[in-house]
Amino acid sequence: MFNTENSLLVIVDVQQKLMNAMSNSENCLAKVRLLANSFALMNVPVIVTEQYPKGLGPTVDAVKEVLPENTPFIEKSAFSCCGADDFNTKIQESERKNIILCGVESHVCVLQTAVTLLNRGFNVILAADAASSRSENDKALGLSFLRHEGVKVLSAESIIFALLKDSKHPSFKAVSALLK
Repeated sequence: MFNTENSLLVIVDVQQKLMNAMSNSENCLAKVRLLANSFALMNVPVIVTEQYPKGLGPTVDAVKEVLPENTPFIEKSAFSCCGADDFNTKIQESERKNIILCGVESHVCVLQTAVTLLNRGFNVILAADAASSRSENDKALGLSFLRHEGVKVLSAESIIFALLKDSKHPSFKAVSALLK
């Protein structure tokens, strides 16, 4: 099972121009923010990717403001985050085997990243409610494919409680306050 010592969060391409085009973008953004904030409180590493930020802009401020100061932002042009050397380096340096994914688009960048990570031997967990596509149909097809490939698909809240494990966790009160 994944825990705070063997997991990390990857936030895929949560950039303003992309988020403006996503289905149910407000809910998705709220869940990404919840994950980012919770992971920061639990001291679990976070990596952020940005697809062609010169054209699509930076990561949205609502997410950036809750990230730890040392969070790496990785620019990419490939759809899979694994197409960026800096991303691969950060993943390897982390020595974490459980990669929790969220972001956009579910059926393109998130999907291709998840499949590449699976093929490299990582356990991949997708926060389904913190992922989106321009159409709900594309998201549903992407999630179905990912489940078939072996990605564990959960809600952001399920992932957070799986990491906490116990109400005695030192971050429980701070994290549970975010869920209200």
